[in-house]
Amino acid sequence: MPRRLAALSLVVDDYDRAIAFFTQTLGFELREDTRLSETKRWVRVAPPGAETEFLLARAATPSQVAVIGQQGGGRVWLFLETEDFAADFARLSTAGVPFESPPRNEPYGTVAVFADPWGNRWDLIQYADPEGRSGTQP
Repeated sequence: MPRRLAALSLVVDDYDRAIAFFTQTLGFELREDTRLSETKRWVRVAPPGAETEFLLARAATPSQVAVIGQQGGGRVWLFLETEDFAADFARLSTAGVPFESPPRNEPYGTVAVFADPWGNRWDLIQYADPEGRSGTQP
């Protein structure tokens, strides 16, 4: 029986650009950056204390390049949970993160949609009920 979701691969165009965005802009930890070959690295990032990580995978083929920023099919597919929405929204806005609209209050919490440098759409979200996350989900 599986125990947890360990990691998700996120296809990016450049390892160093991705590391900078995730660590400097979003405040994630760089957990590993191991060179595997001249062109391939094993790069893991995650929010501090999180179990699930991103494996940053540099696109190496035309079909992989084609999915950069489109792994969610144009939908919000990444959800960054916060305990202090106002502070994190202000910090990310100041850092130049492009939000699609002002924050809004929904039955499930406070949320604003932003795009990462590759075009992936994210929710910055503070759940109304962080333990149960009850109510209508995004």
